[in-house]
Order: sequence, then structure tokens, then C-alpha cells
Amino acid sequence: MTIQTFVLAPDSFKESMTAKEVCVAMEKGLKKVFPDARYIHVPMADGGEGTTQSLIDASGGELFSLTVTGRLGEPVDACYGIMGDGETAVIEMASASGIQHIRREDRNPLITTTYGTGELIRACLDKNIKKLILGIGGSATNDGGAGMAEALGVRFYDATGEALPRGGGALAQLQRIDVSGLDSRLARIDIQVACDVTNPLCGPQGASAVFGPQKGATPAMVDRLDAALAHYAAEIRRTLDKDVGHIPGAGAAGGLGAGLLAFTACQLRKGVDIVIEYSCLREKLAGAQYCFTGEGRIDSQTQFGKTPQGVARTALENHVPVIAVAGSIGDGIDILYQEGIHAIFGIIPQASGIEELLSNGPLNMQRTCENIARLIHSSR
Repeated sequence: MTIQTFVLAPDSFKESMTAKEVCVAMEKGLKKVFPDARYIHVPMADGGEGTTQSLIDASGGELFSLTVTGRLGEPVDACYGIMGDGETAVIEMASASGIQHIRREDRNPLITTTYGTGELIRACLDKNIKKLILGIGGSATNDGGAGMAEALGVRFYDATGEALPRGGGALAQLQRIDVSGLDSRLARIDIQVACDVTNPLCGPQGASAVFGPQKGATPAMVDRLDAALAHYAAEIRRTLDKDVGHIPGAGAAGGLGAGLLAFTACQLRKGVDIVIEYSCLREKLAGAQYCFTGEGRIDSQTQFGKTPQGVARTALENHVPVIAVAGSIGDGIDILYQEGIHAIFGIIPQASGIEELLSNGPLNMQRTCENIARLIHSSR
């Protein structure tokens, strides 16, 4: 008798389960009906929060902690990972420069910095890596990646020859960029940037106008920051002969996309595509009978590069049916059935408080997957 193979490729369920914990809960439920099946765990992410953990779990890698410079200049505990191959590092810029731990009243994109993200990159270089995966979602910054570049050896000066203060607001006084001290190791590694937005650096759809307000920018600040980034882009063009101002994705993470394009030889890619490649999902789907995926909420936005959509698209190439399981299901999911998802299930059994639902996530996932397995078994 042919042994059934289930590939389990979910994203994390925020504040409830890591992607690896979702895999474990899925298997426990399915195993009650298919005890002899083979289960392949492929913890997934889409380039945002949880990407480092998922790729480390998927590859058998190792996490490292490091105290770095936070977005407001304070020391923060951040982390990075080295995948199981020993030569690929993974960073989420939000770990050092994210908005998640800044109180709303303290948010000020004129002064927040990506310096800590540069320190994480430097720590990875010290591990003699050959590749770097960098997720750039969830930033508190609007400094065009200047802080990141400074941590890696670039110097920014005003008209008097003084070093610029950190933060996007100071870029309006930029008069000279010195790249002579840029870490030479950057030129020898492959940098893949998980970037799921196409915003340019400046203008009505740029970093400051679109994302600045959620980082604390007033309308006056937006105008000031946009002008400062436009000046920054002009200086980059003059010094490095690189036009980063209009490249799709340059405006990601307050212009960190532009900074990476200017000072490294990086590629901007969809986050889920990077995770699919480095987790070897395609190879693991070969010969599988079913693929289970999921995330905390599935709705019409899932079609735009979220994990279930990426997994379904990949499974479709291998003719493997996909079942998606979510903490909650929103409107507009019909479009996902055209993307390769065959069925979508919610795991919430009854109305409960949010804390109870989050803590019971593993049990609810296990029970739901057991019921799906019984449906599969009875349909034969």
C-alpha cells in the first residue's frame, strides 16, 4: 500500500503559534486518522515577522542574539539566524529597527534610524556567510537606509564637513557621501531582500507619503521627509551614479530598499518567493498527496503574495491539492480557489475572548486537522 505524504507548509499564527508549532499541531490532528502517513514539515513565512524563525526551523539552523542600536538610539536585543547550510544568514530588520515596541507618542520618523539593522548585517558578515536574506517589513524608520549604511562604514557629511545626525530629517543637510570605508565583504555575498511593496522612494506614492503617517509623521513632517529623501537620492546619483529614486520597492521600510540598492548589490524579491526557494518547498512537494498551509487570517489580501497563496501556486506546479487552515476567515476568499487552494477551513470552535483563542491555537488546529483528515478518509 502506498504511504500517504502530507506536506505541512503554514505561516505562523501571530501571538499564538510559530510556523513550526503549527506544523506540529497539524500533524497531531492528521495522525489520528492517518497514523502511518509521512509528514514533511516546511515552516513558512512571507518575508515579514517570523521569517527568520521559519527558515531556521525549516533548515535546522541556529538563532543568535545581539544587542544593537534601536530605532531611537537605545540599546535593543535583536536576533539573526544562520541556516542549516552554515552559509546563509537571515535577518528581519524589524528586530532592530521595527515599530512594534515604540509607544505611539514616541514615534518620530525624523530621528529614527536603521543603524541597528546595519549592525545585524555586520554580525552576519562576521560569520563568514555567502548569502543574506533580509526581510524589511514593519519598520519605524524613514532614513533611506542611511543608518544601515553608516553601520557598515559609509559616512554622511553636511556642508561644514560635520557628520550628519541619524534619522531621515537630517538628510536634507547632506552634502557629501564617503563610501571608502564601506565593508568590502558586502561585495562578495548574495543579498536577497524580501520586499512586498512597489512604492518608489519619493513622491505621492513614496515612503514618506504612504508609510510616514503610521510612523508618527504629521503632514508637515511628510513634506520635510519627502524632500530630504529626494535630496538623498540626488546625492547618491551624483556620488555612485545609481538612480534609486524611482525603482519599485525603493520606498520600502522608509527607504531602506533604496539604501540597500545604493550601497549593496542586492536583489528585491517577493518575500514568499525567497522563503519557498530557501526552504526547498518545491522539492519537498514532489510525490506528496496533500499540502496543508495556513496563516492567522485568510481573506482577499491573501492573494497578494501571502504565504498560502505562494504555497498554493507552488503546489499547483506539482499537481498537489492544497488545504488552507486559518485562525479567522474574512471576505473575498473566492479568488483563492483560482490560485490553487482547494478548500479553506477556520479553526475557531466558538465565540471566545482573544486571549483564550490565542492560547488554545494548537488544540484548535489539531482538532480541525483531525476533522479534515476524517473527511479525506471518508471520501475515498
